[in-house]
Amino acid sequence: MEKENKKSLKWLWIAIALVVVAGVAVWCGINAEIAPDKKTGLPALNIFALPALLTGIFIVVALGYMLGRITIKGVNLGTAGVFLVAILFGYLCTLIPSDIPVLNALRLEAGKGNTTYYKSVIQNVGLVFFVGSVGFIAGPKFFRDLKKNFKTYIVMGVSIILIGTAVTIVFILISPERFSADFWAGVLSGSLTTTPGYSAAQEAMYPASDTLVTLGHAIAYPFGVIGVVLFVQLLPKFVKADMVYERSLLKPEVMEEREEKQTKKLFTCDDFGFTALAIAIVSGLILGGIKIPLFNGINFSLGTTGGVLIMCLVFGHFGRIGSLSMQVPTATVKTLKELGLMLFLIGAGVDGGVSLVSAVGDDASIVAWGFIGGVVITIVPMVVGFFLGKYVLKLPLLATLGSITGGMTSTPALGTLISTAETDDVAGAYASTYPIALVLIVIACNLLINLMM
Repeated sequence: MEKENKKSLKWLWIAIALVVVAGVAVWCGINAEIAPDKKTGLPALNIFALPALLTGIFIVVALGYMLGRITIKGVNLGTAGVFLVAILFGYLCTLIPSDIPVLNALRLEAGKGNTTYYKSVIQNVGLVFFVGSVGFIAGPKFFRDLKKNFKTYIVMGVSIILIGTAVTIVFILISPERFSADFWAGVLSGSLTTTPGYSAAQEAMYPASDTLVTLGHAIAYPFGVIGVVLFVQLLPKFVKADMVYERSLLKPEVMEEREEKQTKKLFTCDDFGFTALAIAIVSGLILGGIKIPLFNGINFSLGTTGGVLIMCLVFGHFGRIGSLSMQVPTATVKTLKELGLMLFLIGAGVDGGVSLVSAVGDDASIVAWGFIGGVVITIVPMVVGFFLGKYVLKLPLLATLGSITGGMTSTPALGTLISTAETDDVAGAYASTYPIALVLIVIACNLLINLMM
């Protein structure tokens, strides 16, 4: 207990120090003028205004981790605490007056302003770090595991998306007529925290307005993140799982000796594996940008997440390109995994905070229907997926939960599950289910609008 108190006190001092730095940053730049950039039209960050933005980000990090460490009956938010604090930060950024020097660099308004642009950069950098690290972690065993459980993971991915879509259709039918299918398609994409699904719903509405899609997504997204994070923590406690036994069922294969022999014969660019990671990420971004025509003018692409995940799985599995080593040390991928998740949650949280401002300003009944629907659409597929995976398909508990996080396309929940399970081996089930769910959710969001409108 004394050790925990010392750690909490350390975090408190860090937070206080960051607040002081924030004050100094604002004072230093109080007379700075922020002129729009001629090319982008965005307010240009000068040397005085930049600390205000960076300080805000790191205060979110410090307070988020402090919130995430609060444990109630063995359950905590972990890194997802950053997401909640980022939502608050995003909301506060909408309240900043435009006539205050330096701080107006943080102002957010209907997708405009400096912070809107830079939070997107932060979010995407974090996403590729996290997903790339997961790919390299799961890669060495991914294809063996996929070959063994291929049909099982297909069933899990298909079932979770179909159940989520079916529940969404029920809400379309029972909700008042003014809650059209485009609104519920947004709720579905928000409940499953899927950007590709959200984009597919927006494209399906073109050239009509996608306002209701955006509104539904914004209302459902926060619980879509927090709900899955809590589920993967609470379920093992609810079923009184023996985590030591459950970890043993994943049967990790020891490959160190083979890898050590192989590494000696390969050329390594750097000891930290950054070159290998960069090559894999660039390849993944190219793959994710390829668009495949489907129907009704809709194009499917793996996107940033899917493309980077697949290429990092491939490079992580083979570990080489000719005589060039593509192996990334465990310490590197574990550090970048946590860093990436943190950055991703900051960007997603800020965006969620801004979107909620516009959502709350609308009809209260729309918010109520969207939130209740989002909660149900998030919970029901996970519960059904658990019984299906554990008792019908006979998957180990941790593999079932990993597959559920993949089926729900929940990046934050995977990070929480890895911490809860105390092993990275759950990433294989996530990586095996995620691509299937990704393809299906894109199709589902499009069909909901085209068939139910």
